[in-house]
Amino acid sequence: MIVTIVKAIKYIFNKILSKKNIYIINSNCAYTPINNLDLNYLDYVRLATLDLIANEITDKNIEGAVAELGVYKGKFARYINATFSTRKFYLFDTFEGFEAKDIVIENEKKFGNATQNFSNTSVSAVLAIMPYKENCIVKKGYFPDTATGLQEKFAFVSLDTDLYEPIYNGLNYFYDKLTPGGYIFVHDYNNINYKGAKEALRKFCTERSIGYTPIPDAYGTAIITK
Repeated sequence: MIVTIVKAIKYIFNKILSKKNIYIINSNCAYTPINNLDLNYLDYVRLATLDLIANEITDKNIEGAVAELGVYKGKFARYINATFSTRKFYLFDTFEGFEAKDIVIENEKKFGNATQNFSNTSVSAVLAIMPYKENCIVKKGYFPDTATGLQEKFAFVSLDTDLYEPIYNGLNYFYDKLTPGGYIFVHDYNNINYKGAKEALRKFCTERSIGYTPIPDAYGTAIITK
């Protein structure tokens, strides 16, 4: 009887919160995370998925560095750095916002207007919040020019450039350098303000006959594995 009453209260409480887009979940209730998940990050699904995938990579001894293309202020990058604490971490970004030629493509293809200003960041500010900054290798500038001559294999990559062209270029570059068993996150897959992210991933996966899995984190991430 008590269990039934508790479930009823929880159901009613959740219905009230859901009207405000607030949800209480029981995800990972039987799983011990590698790291203490930061509940203040406000994207539990994304962090928990990163943690689960890192556990897979560690358990299976998947070799390779990690990388993020589209770092901005390093909010997600710091968790990648913390989770893969012993691996080299490449940070690719202009650190000056969107490239003009990529915005032109967004407008021509009607993916979005790309008006957000992501220039309010810097290499020093990003490195300041990295827990293992000694492992960080900054690649400042336009990608893929910044990857020229880089001889590296990757176990995990986060693509978070928002726009069609850099995401498509990122997929073509990093998938070929992904160690079998490795993973790629493509953020903004379900972001209606940046429709090019979904189009880039779908085009790439169709061309390569690759499957992917969307997850319900903030703005949506699609995951590719090799």
